[in-house]
Amino acid sequence: IEENYIDLMRAVLHKTIGQGASLNYDVRIVQGATITSKGEDHRPIENGEVSIQGDSLKYNGNIMLIPGLKKIKIESHLNPIYTFDNFIEGECNRFGRSAGLSIAEKPGKTAFNPLFIYGGPGLGKTHLAQAIGIDIKDKYPNNVVIYVSANRFMAQYMNAVGLNNNFVDFLRYYQSVDVLIIDDVHEFAEKKGTQNAFFQIFNYLHQSGKQLILTSDKPPVDLLGLEQRLLSRFKWGLSVELLVPSYETRLAILKQKSFREGTIVPNEVLEFIARKVKSNIRELEGTLLTLIANATFAKKNMTLELAQELIDKIVTDSQSDISVSRIQEIVCDYFNLPHDAIQSKTRKREIVQARQIAMYMSRNLTKVSLASIGSQIGGKDHATVLHAYNTVCDLIDTNRTFKQYITDIEKILVNSN
Repeated sequence: IEENYIDLMRAVLHKTIGQGASLNYDVRIVQGATITSKGEDHRPIENGEVSIQGDSLKYNGNIMLIPGLKKIKIESHLNPIYTFDNFIEGECNRFGRSAGLSIAEKPGKTAFNPLFIYGGPGLGKTHLAQAIGIDIKDKYPNNVVIYVSANRFMAQYMNAVGLNNNFVDFLRYYQSVDVLIIDDVHEFAEKKGTQNAFFQIFNYLHQSGKQLILTSDKPPVDLLGLEQRLLSRFKWGLSVELLVPSYETRLAILKQKSFREGTIVPNEVLEFIARKVKSNIRELEGTLLTLIANATFAKKNMTLELAQELIDKIVTDSQSDISVSRIQEIVCDYFNLPHDAIQSKTRKREIVQARQIAMYMSRNLTKVSLASIGSQIGGKDHATVLHAYNTVCDLIDTNRTFKQYITDIEKILVNSN
């Protein structure tokens, strides 16, 4: 407590009590035992030393190679709080969690290589990817596991080919691992040099039976700006989507979070937050922590009234998210079409146009994949949705009347939500 919060505690004590205030601790054991869990072990997850053939004395981020065959330390960058123990399972992530557990049993030896995890922000992609890495380290301590964000990987690559001029060492560093986890791989878009480097690393590791785990905000089929040879490799293994958690899963997440924070929060308050915050897990947990902090520092009781007051201030769109079905209804109403018109097979110009606008809006205003949008709008495939999106973009640039349609519909959607 003192290591992380002593300055803050002193400031609060001096402000509320006075300069002469002192701090004493009263540690009590509840029911004669302390509660522990595997997820509470926050010790760093470390790799052992690795032998790499190096050509230079260059240093690039965490990459240090010595001429000749030398042993180096590779940091895992795994966060010990991201374990399977505190990864709440629900319908939104059950398939991904099961696949992750299977991989941890036999990394690189299953058909799930690479594992491609995708979904909207704050839905647990990083947590799941790191939980797999941590579980592998538990089961196979000698395996070298490394987690790296796409942006960090790109920065290391730029240093390797730029100032340090040690691209070969960069490749050898990443080719020496047993499990490579890259977060937000969609950030590689339009980065030709980085994509080429990753292509070489991917091929080497995959052919060597090493495990690759990738996360992205979209499935491979929807990623733009990435080379086809990479996209095809992303599809070699298994792609799993993490969805927005249900009310029951959100409530379970809140209960676990309050327990881990050591705070008793009334069930009615947790239930209220779970009903109101539907967007993602990050916002859900952030809302709870904000409530706990406000109640603690303002010396208020954790009441439903306090939760309602805070929710109105910190949560946007607390009632509902824009859905594909809602978009279809609004578009049909705008053009005075029956609500089932977009779902029909007709090729009438006005209905085709409405269908394309609905697809465009769905891509811009929801987190739904192109394939899912197509299945919900007339049973079309992702290529049809992408074509519709590009068509609408072109018309917005060239047709003033059409552009006004889009502006009007967007306003209606936002205001109705």
